[in-house]
Amino acid sequence: MNAKQKMRHILDTLAEMFPDAHCELRHSNPFELTIAVLLSAQCTDETVNKVTVSLFEKYKQPEDYLAVPLEELEQDIRRIGLFRSKASNIQKLCRIVIDKYGGEVPSKHEQLVELPGVGRKTANVVVSNAFGVPAIAVDTHVERVSKRLALAKPDDTVLEVEKKLMKLVPMDEWTLTHHRLIFFGRYHCKAQNPQCPICPLLDLCKEGQKRMKPGIEKKTKNKAMKPKIANEG
Repeated sequence: MNAKQKMRHILDTLAEMFPDAHCELRHSNPFELTIAVLLSAQCTDETVNKVTVSLFEKYKQPEDYLAVPLEELEQDIRRIGLFRSKASNIQKLCRIVIDKYGGEVPSKHEQLVELPGVGRKTANVVVSNAFGVPAIAVDTHVERVSKRLALAKPDDTVLEVEKKLMKLVPMDEWTLTHHRLIFFGRYHCKAQNPQCPICPLLDLCKEGQKRMKPGIEKKTKNKAMKPKIANEG
């Protein structure tokens, strides 16, 4: 099986396992999504969603974040890791969005990455989920899964992983593949205790094969039991 065939097999398998994969950060518009993804750096989506329930009730638009002292915003997001720097970046971002973009989050990737606290991954998530532009955002789950399945090399950078996935995955499947790789990594191929015994992609994963003790048969060959989705980051 060549690289394209291997990727097709992986994509089809992920589609069977997670047909409804989606962005789990709760939001109702591009601005809220941008704030949520900014907050999610080094933090679980579950925690972010708990914080944004009240945050998005209090702050509806960029002007609202600038109408309070920085210390107040810090307290509103204090359950989030790195809350002080994130609060500062949110206010700086809101000022730029108001002054440069008329209060609307820009839709172009090159504009988004210039905003404080917005990196390449955040920009990819926003353009793909808020504006329908195909993109593959490489977070910790996508990176881990890609390397375990030998879609990328162990020492590849996040950008190199992204480029390799973009080359292997059809463009019209980029966004959905991003979500499915995240679901696979979050709920099945976990960093600790991955579900190797029931993994339908075990034959492609050298790390998984090493984890399996000699003599133990793979419990499933073609299909895995659909994992129960738990509250994890």
